Amino acid sequence: MPSQFSANINLMVGAALKAGRGLIRDFGEVEKLQVSVKGPGDFVSKADIRAEAILREELRGGRPNYGWCAEESEPEPGKDPTRRWIVDPLDGTTNFLHGLPVWAISIALEHKGEVVAGVVFVPPTNELFVAEKGGGAWLNDNRIRVSARTRIGSMLFATSLPAADKPGWTSSAASLKRCLPVCAGVRTMGSAALNLASVAAGRIDGYWETGLNAWDIAAGFLLVREAGGLVSSAEPRGDPLQDGSIIAASHSAYERLTSLVRNNH
Repeated sequence: MPSQFSANINLMVGAALKAGRGLIRDFGEVEKLQVSVKGPGDFVSKADIRAEAILREELRGGRPNYGWCAEESEPEPGKDPTRRWIVDPLDGTTNFLHGLPVWAISIALEHKGEVVAGVVFVPPTNELFVAEKGGGAWLNDNRIRVSARTRIGSMLFATSLPAADKPGWTSSAASLKRCLPVCAGVRTMGSAALNLASVAAGRIDGYWETGLNAWDIAAGFLLVREAGGLVSSAEPRGDPLQDGSIIAASHSAYERLTSLVRNNH
């Protein structure tokens, strides 16, 4: 990781690595975890809670005046009202609980309503994605850029379909039906943070999803932008961090994917 990153990034990386070690231990004993069901396709486990406790201790310990917004706890304002941590301790919980090594830790720092630093750590592959406003996007020690593919027929997209009892299933399925005939394929990885990191790294050309929360996408949002990509709400004139819908893509893919998702082609 480049040395020019700030002390905040170093704090975020240290917290992510520490929480990741605990999650890897839990992942090795996934069948023994006590799991409570919040709803179909939406689980919470002791692993989530333990990971969030570690992240909270590290991040708020290092920056006690910053606010806090995370998946498994109530939001808390900080003494510094301009800054807050936005944290998902385990993005891809359903994958984790089924033994699939497709999950990540997502940490973002927001300043005056803008995400200025983001870390997505993938413990199963030991991949560390880092971005800071104006500093580019990095994977471990390498600078990353969005895809340079220009033909939609060779582009790979990603999305996730909501559980059947959640809103948005019909529109998500319709978007998928419009995309599949014209691209090289659509992946459903089950982790918004990983989807966004994959766009930033040029592995997939574009990603869209609705029904998300700020902690799902805040860090990945910045990764894509700093990797040279475009990010917007799936809703015209919307804000992804507010309305929970997102389109993220390379410059070549963005306009076509947006047209397919919004059905205005």
